[in-house]
Amino acid sequence: MREKILEKASELFLNLGFKSVTMDDIANEMGISKKTIYQHFTNKTKLVEATTDYVFHFVCEGIDCIRAENKNPIAELFQINTFIKQLLKNEKASPQHQLQKYYPKIYKKLNDNKFSNIHECVTTNLKKGVEMGLYRASIKPEIISRFYFLGATGIKDQDLFPLDDYSPNKLVDLFLEYHLRGIVTTKGEKELMKYINQNN
Repeated sequence: MREKILEKASELFLNLGFKSVTMDDIANEMGISKKTIYQHFTNKTKLVEATTDYVFHFVCEGIDCIRAENKNPIAELFQINTFIKQLLKNEKASPQHQLQKYYPKIYKKLNDNKFSNIHECVTTNLKKGVEMGLYRASIKPEIISRFYFLGATGIKDQDLFPLDDYSPNKLVDLFLEYHLRGIVTTKGEKELMKYINQNN
């Protein structure tokens, strides 16, 4: 039951926002009593924390599966990009914004975990790209991976990119292209254009 509650809570929180969804909403959606939820989570804050961990691990597992395919670094990033867009497709709220505003400690923990994961993933991708001649040898992976993290999290800032004006999926695509154009070699640019043309 705990797993089912986390599945439903993550769906509702991501689609409608952490503040907007109540324990009653989750219970009603599942056709169970609120008491059943409280048997597994003592309060909403505990449920929010467990849900963010659940979603984070789901995303990490998906990305790890893609990385295990050992594709070239540009192909890998485009496949991860597609995976992330699938997660965003039904997003009608800004869960990150609400999490930061109403649950700052949970947001901080999640952000630290995201940085650690993204930093390792992107640094590895950058080094591999340099070895394959797809990325310029002069890039600094340690710094570029931090730039990447700032951009990937920054495009979710609703003050900068209001949902009414900017499509989350389009922003993800534009950010990836922006990132890659800044680091590719001539050989890498040919590979990049192949994927851009496939997606257009």
